[in-house]
Formats: sequence, C-alpha cells, structure tokens
Amino acid sequence: MELDDHAEDLASDLGVDKEEVKDDLQNLVEYSVPVDEAKQSLRRKYGDDSGGGGGTPSAKDIADITPDDSNVTVTGVVLTAGERSIRYQGDDHVIVEGRLADESGVIDYTAWEDFGLEPGETITAGNAGVREWDGEPELNLGESTSLSVDSESLDVPYEVGGEAQLADLRTGDRAVSIEVDVLECERKTIDGRDGETDILSGVFGDESGRLPFTNWDPAPEIEDGGTVRIENAYVQEFRGVPEVNVSEFSTVTALDRRIEVGSDTSTMDVADAVGTGGIYDVEVVGNLLAVRDGSGLIQRCPECYRVVQKGQCRTHGDVDGIDDLRVKAILDDGTGTVTVVLDDELTERVYGGTLEDALEQAREAMDQEVVADRIRERIVGREYRVRGHLSVDEYGANLDAETFEESDDDPAARATAFLEEVDA
Repeated sequence: MELDDHAEDLASDLGVDKEEVKDDLQNLVEYSVPVDEAKQSLRRKYGDDSGGGGGTPSAKDIADITPDDSNVTVTGVVLTAGERSIRYQGDDHVIVEGRLADESGVIDYTAWEDFGLEPGETITAGNAGVREWDGEPELNLGESTSLSVDSESLDVPYEVGGEAQLADLRTGDRAVSIEVDVLECERKTIDGRDGETDILSGVFGDESGRLPFTNWDPAPEIEDGGTVRIENAYVQEFRGVPEVNVSEFSTVTALDRRIEVGSDTSTMDVADAVGTGGIYDVEVVGNLLAVRDGSGLIQRCPECYRVVQKGQCRTHGDVDGIDDLRVKAILDDGTGTVTVVLDDELTERVYGGTLEDALEQAREAMDQEVVADRIRERIVGREYRVRGHLSVDEYGANLDAETFEESDDDPAARATAFLEEVDA
C-alpha cells in the first residue's frame, strides 16, 4: 500500500484533512518510523486510540507474507534477538532485531517495544505490521502488537542462534555471532552524531575469508588483536561491501586459540561477481580494454583525499591539491566489464617509475596526460589477474585492486575451456 493510500484511509477514519495527515505521516516515515507505528502515533495525536478499522489481522505462514500485507498474525520460533540503538525524531531508541521462523520459512523482524524476546521461544505476534525492506517483507512489532509466548514449541528446520562465518554474512544480517581473528585494527576519531567519538576499524578474518569491521564502542579485546568471539553483531553496507558492525550491545570475548584464516579467495566471472552486489575479497581474470580518463597524475584534497578537479573539492571547495598517481581501467572477461582501480603503489609499478618521475615527465612534456599515455602503452590489450574489493552502485562496478598481475594462463587453453562450457 502506498503512503498516499495510508494517508487517505487514516484521514477517512479520523475525519481530518488528508494532506495534513499525509504531511505528518511522511515526516514520521522519513525518520524510519514503521508505517504501522506512525499511523498509531497519528491516531493518538488526533484523539483516536482505537486502532482504526481493518478488522482482525489474518493469521499467515511466514512464507506467505508479502510486502503488500498491512498487518498479520504469525506464530514462529525466535531464531535470533539482538539489541541495537537507533536515532529517530532526535531521540535514541533501543530496538530488538532478529529472525523468526516457522515450518514454511524465515522472516526478519524489528521490535520497537521491549517484549523480552529470547532465542528458542515460540511466540505468537498478533497485529504485527509488515513493511518492505530491501525488497523483502519484514515484521514490525510495536505497541499495537499483542505478543505471547506459546507453551508448545514449534518444530522448525532452522538453527536457533546467529552462528555464522564471514563468507556467509550479507548486508542486513543482524544478531549474528562470529569467531574471528583481528587482522587489522586502527583507532579513529570521527565526527559522530553526538560530536567527536573514537571508533575502531579494520579487518576480521576466519576460515572462510575476510571482512571489514567497525567497532562503535571500542572493545579492548578487539584493539589488543588476537582471536575474539563476538555476539550480537550486525552487517551494514559500507563502500559497496558488507561490513561487520560491533556496537555497545555486542558481547566481545577474547579466545585463547588461533584461527587459521583462509588465504584463498573466490575466483569468479565478472558477471557473477557483479551479481553479488558487492564482495570484499574476490579475484577476476580478464583483458584490459582501456585506461579511463582521470588516470595517471591526479590531485587529491588534503582534507578528505578525494580527487579534485581544477583545484576544486566537491566538499571543501578551493584547495591546494596534493599530487598522486591512480589508474582506472576497464577489464573485460567476456561475461561483463568492471572498472579496476589501482592505488599509487600499484600505479607506480605499471607506470615503471615513482611519483617524482611522473611529475618530471609531465613537466618536460608540459602535459600531464603523457603519464596516462605511458600507462596505456604498458597495460592495454594484456590479460590480468586482479584481486581486491568489489563495490557496485548506480554508477557501475568498481574493483579496488590489492594485487594486479599479468595472467600466466594459457589463452588457448582458456578459450578451449570456454568453448567447451558453451557447447555443454
């Protein structure tokens, strides 16, 4: 149901102006208040706390719930339950997030009230709101929801608890538990919602792979390095890839053992890699078709390190840029294309000289494009094996390279294998 339809129904129930109700509803929704909770709030505002029409929500199996449902009654087992703090309407609010399952399937939920949810409990939630989140339905349990713990446990084909490996984590996962090695860790001071605050950021690793993390309430067990167990973490997208978030509600425990961190990375076709929507550690092999504009000698903002154009940073305005080297190149493997981005160190390798050498060449030629031209001559038309972090957004797919090596694969063998696959 569209917001306009919600506003029309609500205005009709309350006997007030639709546009006024719509404006109020829009404001609440923009602050991440679920539509069902926003409607209840407006009923109270306009002096009607009856809950409105609509009758008793129908009982549904989880697999049958769709984003088009407004309210449902559902019975299921709480697989996970983790607290997190969010801010809307200027106030901090503690919510509980997790997953609920019955025999038919699994659904994410957000509880806006303290229902005391515990993993393993079988509950019945009446008048649970439904909203769409990342294309899927999600339950919202609020003050209009009636919730009871059932005496008889439901038998579901899903494991209670959020145990996971890094390779299995996806953006939107919540209340997960992981055991990882702290591979990299750095303390940073950022401008947070309450002013300057310290965080930890770095990279976790386990047997399945690696993922970046942010620890919003620095835990000494993480900062000290080694192996840790983290309970009640959640996963958000950062720069196009999943990132583990450890909050003040997470439990961090140091472990007295080491984890053999997986050194192998996934080698994928470009199309499959792009299809993931973003992956932290991936390898692709393809032909380098072109070096894009904005490669070679560039200048960066001394404040935010973004690339500046004609002395202008889009954030800080007029700046005295600092010189740097970069390559943005188009790689194609026959299934798709990706923009490979090389940092200054990798760019120096393919250029065959240092930043100072590049500046000198540009001065002699009175044209900084000679640096990019030299790089084109060295790499375009060759096949490369690239490993790095892939992000995908509305502007396309970018692979920030950690390694960039000319492939030693036999082109004839690869072509034969490809043709055999096509024939099959």
